[in-house]
Amino acid sequence: MKYENKVLLINILKKPIVSTLIAIFLGLLVAGGIIGALGYSPAMALNSLITGVFSRPKYVFKVIEKSTPMIFTGISVAFAFKAGLFNIGAEGQYILGSVVATVVGILFNFHPVLQIPMVILSGVVASTILGSFTGFLKAKFGVHEVISGIMFNWICLYLCNFVVNNPIFHKVSTSKTYSINKSGFITLLHEWKRSKEGIEYLRGNSFLSDILLKTDLNVSFLVAILVAITIWFILYKTTLGFGIRAVGNSPKAAELAGISVKKNVIKSMGISGAICGLAAALNISGVSPHGLYLLNMFENIGFNGISVALIGAGSAIGCIFSGLFFGGLIYGGNNVQSDLGIPSEIINITMGAILLAIALTKIIPSVVKKFIFRLKESDDI
Repeated sequence: MKYENKVLLINILKKPIVSTLIAIFLGLLVAGGIIGALGYSPAMALNSLITGVFSRPKYVFKVIEKSTPMIFTGISVAFAFKAGLFNIGAEGQYILGSVVATVVGILFNFHPVLQIPMVILSGVVASTILGSFTGFLKAKFGVHEVISGIMFNWICLYLCNFVVNNPIFHKVSTSKTYSINKSGFITLLHEWKRSKEGIEYLRGNSFLSDILLKTDLNVSFLVAILVAITIWFILYKTTLGFGIRAVGNSPKAAELAGISVKKNVIKSMGISGAICGLAAALNISGVSPHGLYLLNMFENIGFNGISVALIGAGSAIGCIFSGLFFGGLIYGGNNVQSDLGIPSEIINITMGAILLAIALTKIIPSVVKKFIFRLKESDDI
């Protein structure tokens, strides 16, 4: 191979998207090896995974439904990364947004034109306050956002459990709250598709029937795409974004340039929290059961958002694709388990292997530089 071709290949390998694809391949390879060691066929497992995602319209839209909250929280974590912050509190912010949106959605029952914005905004505002407060503790008192974030995660979890068990909200003989009032639903055609006319119409259209009757189709995914584009625009086309990225790259240099580090830390965590709250409120409004369960933290939407952000290389746009990939693994993994009897933990192992591989691919640039140096050295000789 010519010297120029080698350098071109190395430059391609240095790109984040290539490193991510390599990590995904390695993660799937590890999962395949474990599946083979357990006595199952990796090829059949992969086929079952793909079938469980793409074989029916219902499955595709279920993957989108499951992926959307993780896309939001992934964008939230990725945004905080740009300011040099690790928003591990995304889980707590998501839970708090869910709690407040549910409480407002149950207590009030206005016309949908007023009810829907009120439910969504209440979740966003609550999570924004929590995110901003985490940033304030960091900026004012030097409390690391990881420490305060973990503490707030537990506080929000038990707040959720308290609300679920409260007689005002608790649905008798269940472990969940009442659903929010229907005036707060954003599920598309939720009244019509269950009416006599809707059922009659959908009976003659299997494609629409599979989507509308068997999924909670709503606009959340489109909102997630819009949020990703907006965050990209803020980061790279506005002075606010420039300040945030400057603080993330070098707080001391940003301070010397007249950029307030403390203000940008609070703003970054506030915006990051707002995105988590938006994810939560849209999920409560758009997806059944439109309420809360006990131990809501076990959904891990916020924690999975960290994985989505890492797989998406810290890019808001990348989080859309990594979130869909993550959601596909989780939903398709259920099909693998039911078809072949392969333990569901294999999917978690796959995700862990991918994240480990992503961490290891960070050494690629240094290896590449050494390789280029050796190439130059041998070329001189």
